Amino acid sequence: MILKILGVVLLVAGVLVLVYHGFSVPKQHEAKLGPLEVKVNESQRVDIPNWAGVAGIAVGGACLLLVSRRK
Repeated sequence: MILKILGVVLLVAGVLVLVYHGFSVPKQHEAKLGPLEVKVNESQRVDIPNWAGVAGIAVGGACLLLVSRRK
């Protein structure tokens, strides 16, 4: 059962990597100088390589194939 769930999660994650190529991480910087306060919000992009998505799909498919052959 755990192997089946792992296979589905890896398949979905692999497809998402191939579609979106990564994700954004929000960052907030604050500075206080006496009564003056400055806040800066920015987001940093984390790119995930395509080979990681393909590997996730392959390993997820292999997990599901193993589960189906055991029964």
